[in-house]
Amino acid sequence: MTDHMVQVSNLRITRRAFEVSDISFTIPRGEVVGLVGPNGAGKTTVIRSLLGLRAPDAGQIEVLGEPAGASTALARIGIVLDQPTAASEWRVRSIGRRLAPFYPDWDEAQFTELLDRLGVPRDRRVGELSRGQGVKLSLASALAQRPELLILDEPSSGLDPASRREVSDVIRQFMVDPQHAVLFSTHITTDLDDLADQLIVFVGGRIAHQGVLPDAKEDFAMARGTGEVPGAVLGAQRTGEHWTALIRTDDSAQFGPEVVIDEATIDDIIIHLAAAHEEAAA
Repeated sequence: MTDHMVQVSNLRITRRAFEVSDISFTIPRGEVVGLVGPNGAGKTTVIRSLLGLRAPDAGQIEVLGEPAGASTALARIGIVLDQPTAASEWRVRSIGRRLAPFYPDWDEAQFTELLDRLGVPRDRRVGELSRGQGVKLSLASALAQRPELLILDEPSSGLDPASRREVSDVIRQFMVDPQHAVLFSTHITTDLDDLADQLIVFVGGRIAHQGVLPDAKEDFAMARGTGEVPGAVLGAQRTGEHWTALIRTDDSAQFGPEVVIDEATIDDIIIHLAAAHEEAAA
């Protein structure tokens, strides 16, 4: 049994005017990896390639010790998208009966327990569910398959804060097993604060930063000042005489007392790394 659930090496995918390139990362067993970045950065393209839905132009992908898209690997992966994949006319209570033949480890008791815990009405048709209920249904279906790897692509869309907390609690319960792992792509970065072990920031089809999540907040800081923008900043944004920018913490000593330096959030890191990419591409 490999220590890594996912291994991606030198991945390149070209489609029309957009390219994902130089992508290399691993997802170790026992860890939650957060995948973040602005819209169009390439996150969903990479997830599709992990599932064998998009063949790469170069590079290698291995998922659960198999090539991407291998049926034996897909049977061990739970997938949660921002909307349900079940047919809209199906009743929720019938989904287990319909999916169980495709998943040998299907756990109907767990499916029912999760539906009740997450407040998904079993007597409704899938098309009658709210957006949030649809996401919860997808999560219950994915976990009832008893997967080893859980891939979530924007699952928090349409969920209120209480529902997002419920989803996070279910993911934590899944991660009690050290043989499990999660790839969590999201725009709501606060979902990752107490959940993710590693952070991968995508910008412009490339990885702009990756590493242990607490280290990311220590590696970067926010600088604020007036007048001329110093050179050692990333993605400066100006409002009148005032500017804000991302800096590397190691560069803090270069700034005088007139520059205010604060902690950076994950959102700060994404926004300013994306701005720095746009400046470099201009």
